[in-house]
Amino acid sequence: MRTTTSRITRRAMLAAAAALAAGGAWAQGDTVKIGVILPMTGPSASTGKQIDAAIKLWVAQNGNKAGGKKVEVIVKDDAGVADTTRRLAQELVVNEKVVALAGFGLTPLALATAPIATQSKTPMVIMAAATSSITEASPYVVRTSFTLPQATLGLADWAAKNKIRKVVSLVTDYGPGNDAEKYFAERFTLDGGTVIEKLRTPLRGADFAPVLQKVRDAQPDALFVFLPSGQGAAFMKQFAERGLDKSGIKLIATGDVTDDDQLADIGDVALGVVTSHHYSAAHNSLANKKFVEAFQAANKFRPNFMAVAGYDGMRLIYMGLANSKGAGGDALLAGMKGQVFESPRGPVLIDAQTREIVQDIYTRKVERVNGQLYNVEFDTQKAVKDPAKVK
Repeated sequence: MRTTTSRITRRAMLAAAAALAAGGAWAQGDTVKIGVILPMTGPSASTGKQIDAAIKLWVAQNGNKAGGKKVEVIVKDDAGVADTTRRLAQELVVNEKVVALAGFGLTPLALATAPIATQSKTPMVIMAAATSSITEASPYVVRTSFTLPQATLGLADWAAKNKIRKVVSLVTDYGPGNDAEKYFAERFTLDGGTVIEKLRTPLRGADFAPVLQKVRDAQPDALFVFLPSGQGAAFMKQFAERGLDKSGIKLIATGDVTDDDQLADIGDVALGVVTSHHYSAAHNSLANKKFVEAFQAANKFRPNFMAVAGYDGMRLIYMGLANSKGAGGDALLAGMKGQVFESPRGPVLIDAQTREIVQDIYTRKVERVNGQLYNVEFDTQKAVKDPAKVK
């Protein structure tokens, strides 16, 4: 006998709600469980690799106790498929009775889980997905990654101040890309510039050659790009193959394109590319130097912006459990709101009203440092809120 997805979802939600009504078993024992859902395989596997490594580093450095209870982290692979994410979230809430859900490599995966978080009153920590609207999908969503509106406005201002007048935008056609396209165009136009063409590529299986030919034909002063983490190397390869790196068209982008995880593979074509983002492995602070050193010693690869969000996400949950004395549900959520701490990325605030991260945003240029390519920060916007939620 076949059961529809909607029936499965309703049944799982009811079971989770019943578990809560029965007394929230996960808040009563000596162990609390954190369910982490990541794309460990598939096109977004680099995201899973980075966040998983950061979570392991946090636990290694801080132990497996929080709020007076033992912490057990359960990592599940959704391969970047929303139906799988939803199923895994249901299983973690109903069967494992997790105190929190975390991870979520892409926006559709987070949105698929939000109703389960709401129904079961399970706090849900977004460590990767960056569409602004995600925190509005459930009152139990808290974010430690970033939003594209946050990362985009400063770059639009920089472009307008640096004699860039005509821009073509190129984004991946899903939530974060839509946000990047919209907020860049609005701010750049307000600053006196013109977006002469808006191009989009599919989330999966993107071939950049056709759109790059359109960019060459349009002859803008600059090309503004947003791509999800993991696609930067493929894009930059085709950018060079089409000769755009020598065409006089300046490349500007959100930090996903010159991802620390891929800069070595991208190579010299990235030199001089200006981006705007919330984290670089080259960020000059004592906290970051310690983080990068420990991360590289444990993993033999460089941390990127996904790693720092996973690391800070674990801090958020641990400190939330300390504040709630090991309790889950609304008590844990309250313990997460309003946290202020020094992250490897810089100072961070979790806004108590929006549950969004407030953080510094950096304008950077790819440079060679000690023989390696890094995103070197040269300007800072302090304490940036998500512009989509600023009234």
